[in-house]
Amino acid sequence: MHPRTAILVAAALVYVVGAYVPFGQEALYPLTLFTTWVHEMGHGLTALVLGGQFYELQIFKNASGFAVAGASSHWANALVSIGGLLAPPFVGALLIAVVHGPRRARIALAILALAIAVSLVIWVRSTTGWIAMPIVALALGWSAWKGFAEHPERRVIVCQVLGVVLALDTLTRMVSYVFTKEVVVDGAKARSDIQSVAENLGGSYVMWGLLITAIAVGLLAGALWWAWRRPTVSSINAPPPRNIARPYNVA
Repeated sequence: MHPRTAILVAAALVYVVGAYVPFGQEALYPLTLFTTWVHEMGHGLTALVLGGQFYELQIFKNASGFAVAGASSHWANALVSIGGLLAPPFVGALLIAVVHGPRRARIALAILALAIAVSLVIWVRSTTGWIAMPIVALALGWSAWKGFAEHPERRVIVCQVLGVVLALDTLTRMVSYVFTKEVVVDGAKARSDIQSVAENLGGSYVMWGLLITAIAVGLLAGALWWAWRRPTVSSINAPPPRNIARPYNVA
């Protein structure tokens, strides 16, 4: 299957289910929570990479979330905030650009399922997270292990659905979020991530919002460009054509 075909099929599935299938939005709800999980894990893992702390992750029923994580300096805390903002477009771009064959799709699905399972044990501390994320992890694990065994190319579609959902979240929720100073998380007002960046590094939150948006859109545009120019997997593995001498008639 050509990468662009997988992306188009995935985009069509997400659109049709969300717009025309009865209770389609409810069916996509676990994937919306998945994007929140990616966002909050971006905060936490960035903090760990920078030598900081990642204490807990909460996901709420309105698809908002909160990560208790931080580092020891202003610039490091700013990067922790940026890590959450750029996690969905980065993971989405990675899936769109790289996962073009059944083998890679199976590896990607297994890694995501394992990552969710580990986060549930170590960091997730909310009822919605404990209910929804095991369902997502089981679905991804089933897809990687026994699901689509007779049609492994469908695993590519599953990965591209995740990539498309993360891309759509970037172009909708994230773009509006990065131009907001305050947010409401589980009914309480809190400082937004982009305001945290501005307070730690200086400058206006609007300036940082424009920069983060440009990076996020650039990541997704680059991923689509890369996927669009890639040949099919079969053509990559096919042996080069051989020149065959053909006899010709002599008058």
